[in-house]
Amino acid sequence: MVIIFGMVIVVMVTTSLTVATSGLRKADNDQDWNGALSAAYAGIQDYQARLANDTGYTQYGNPDAQYTTKNASAGTVRLPTDANPAFGTGVSGTWATVPSSGDSAKYRYEVDNHRYLVDGTIKIRATGKVGNSVRSVTASVRQQGFIDFLYFSDYEIQDPQLSGKSATNCARYAYAGRPSTGCNEIAFGSGDVIAGPAHSNDTMRICQATFSTSVTTSWKPASGKTYAAVDSNNNSCTGQQFPAGTTQPGFESSIDMPATNAQQKRETRTDLRTDVPRPGCLYTGPTDIQFTVVDGVGKMIVKSPYTRQTRWAGDDGSAIASTQSTDQPCGEPGTGTGKLGSANGATVPVPDNNLIYVQNVPSAKTDQNYTSTSVLPATCNQGNGVGYPLAGETAPTFASSSAPCAYGSRNGDVFVKGKLQGKLTIASENYLYATGNITYNDASSDVLGLTATNAVWVWNPVGTSTTSYDCGSYWYPRTCTSTTNGALLGDTNREIDAAVISVAHTFGVQNYDKGGLRGTLTVKGAIAQKFRGIVSSGDNGYIKKYQYDSRLKYLSPPKFLNPVTTTYGITTVGEVVAAYRADGGNR
Repeated sequence: MVIIFGMVIVVMVTTSLTVATSGLRKADNDQDWNGALSAAYAGIQDYQARLANDTGYTQYGNPDAQYTTKNASAGTVRLPTDANPAFGTGVSGTWATVPSSGDSAKYRYEVDNHRYLVDGTIKIRATGKVGNSVRSVTASVRQQGFIDFLYFSDYEIQDPQLSGKSATNCARYAYAGRPSTGCNEIAFGSGDVIAGPAHSNDTMRICQATFSTSVTTSWKPASGKTYAAVDSNNNSCTGQQFPAGTTQPGFESSIDMPATNAQQKRETRTDLRTDVPRPGCLYTGPTDIQFTVVDGVGKMIVKSPYTRQTRWAGDDGSAIASTQSTDQPCGEPGTGTGKLGSANGATVPVPDNNLIYVQNVPSAKTDQNYTSTSVLPATCNQGNGVGYPLAGETAPTFASSSAPCAYGSRNGDVFVKGKLQGKLTIASENYLYATGNITYNDASSDVLGLTATNAVWVWNPVGTSTTSYDCGSYWYPRTCTSTTNGALLGDTNREIDAAVISVAHTFGVQNYDKGGLRGTLTVKGAIAQKFRGIVSSGDNGYIKKYQYDSRLKYLSPPKFLNPVTTTYGITTVGEVVAAYRADGGNR
């Protein structure tokens, strides 16, 4: 009995030790398993940090990495001069070590940047390793840009070109010494609803307006409000509404705008095959574009009478594009039937996932798109070749003589309307006019970017007429006669589905103070502008209805403009099958 009892005790002890030991092994395995995932995320964060320090880091990666070659990025990435151990691959390849892990946690990552020049997105597959546990995640990383906001402004004042105010005195932030009056500051007022993220580098004036989601400013006072509770006339006000849990705008560093959109023109060159593998379309002088859908295919009708070449080569535009004589995807120059200069224009497919750039008529005689001033003088409002100004229309004038005139015959103006099927960005060197509704054929997949160096206008033409009206009071009736401006067009309401940016000036309604009430201006997308634009004044113009297109958080119009300074954020992230074995070999 003693022997049997002793054996039982030995078995129990042995069993206890076995259970305890296996539990320790399981605990270690669980710890390694979780640690490997954390190491993979550390890899994503490391790549983000490198992009933040060097925006050119988008070009670096290991061209031999499996994820890179599978996604057709092998020809667009290269190893950096300063070695990065996270770019290692294979059994003999290097791994980067997670800081403070005692060399026990490692990671490596692979880069897919083949979409970067199209929509600014880079995909990363990061793999973390702890012990024998290996896990991988993929993430889409994109620059923070103007399209992250429904509303973005650099300055909260009217464009000095339109107001006639001193740009020297007024084109500065309120917190940097701008006068509190006399610069045509514009307030968010009663009835304004901003249904999407909003940011201004300037101090916002907010009165009885509602911000339904995040709102930020680059003003960070030592104490007190981060906005000015005054109206446009500097009168105190109340009734402001901010997102739940907040009482004022939060702080966000300034987001710098480029001076022009000229860099987008580069995307229409044919002699930069590495950087511009798919050139877009170049049009010269006033250009009218109307989108349509024919038999399920996205088309556009383009009138551009002063275009000589629809693509270009050579730094000065003096070289004929190599594809010009045989390939005419942008329409054929000339005045014959079906050509760009004909009365009905050219009907061509929408250049999907690409860009259209409309430039001023070049002044250099060596440029292939040059037109002599004797043929096309630098006159304004005398007819721009594509139908503007309308017969009887009073063309707008601007307070500042530095503003390019409306409807100039040598201006790089583009006039846009219609229903878009495709993904496209339209850029103009001068003005961009929304001459009618601009909508999507499929709101889940189509996307449009509209950029201009100068103003983006909601077209609202007016003509001159003389009217009589009762201008007296009950006690002192009398009749007055005056010249007023009445809207020529009978249409009301306007919808623009697009990401819109004016890098040097403003987004607003043409003749906002004339023509009577025009209904509702609906914008579904994003608006960015250097100076705030005006859409109504008194009983004229439009009521605002701005809605953020949430797809713009992860979907960018092709070749859209990015800020001069920016950060990179993750738009999507998720775990995938581990890319490597514990020894570093590919699975």
